[in-house]
Amino acid sequence: MRRNAEVIIKQDIRPNKMIWVTFRKEGIHKYPAAATDPKLATGDEYDVSFLANPHRHIFHFRVWLSVTHNDRDVEFIQFKRWLEKLYSSNEGVLSLDYKSCEMMSDDLYAQIHAKYPDREVWIEVSEDGENGSFIKY
Repeated sequence: MRRNAEVIIKQDIRPNKMIWVTFRKEGIHKYPAAATDPKLATGDEYDVSFLANPHRHIFHFRVWLSVTHNDRDVEFIQFKRWLEKLYSSNEGVLSLDYKSCEMMSDDLYAQIHAKYPDREVWIEVSEDGENGSFIKY
């Protein structure tokens, strides 16, 4: 099997290499338009007007980052700790509150891109691990 890996490298046919990390953060958010948009405030079993009120979630994050080689180009434990620190109450530069999963993803990507430019980044953010978004940057 080792010989096959060497052949791939010699032919310069390399797989797209990525690491991924997960973390969770508690947050409060709301969707004000849910109270008045007739597509959302339907008055029937599909009504989600309650989303206009502040409500709590545990937001689940999964973040992929492209790497250039197999030997800890980016150490994923350090990457995870850095991502978590972005949301810390003392030193955090990012906030979860009152944002959609897509908005949280965009904010997080801006920080990742500033530290790791010219890399492919994929971000998944979900509410309680149930519903969410996935964006490839």
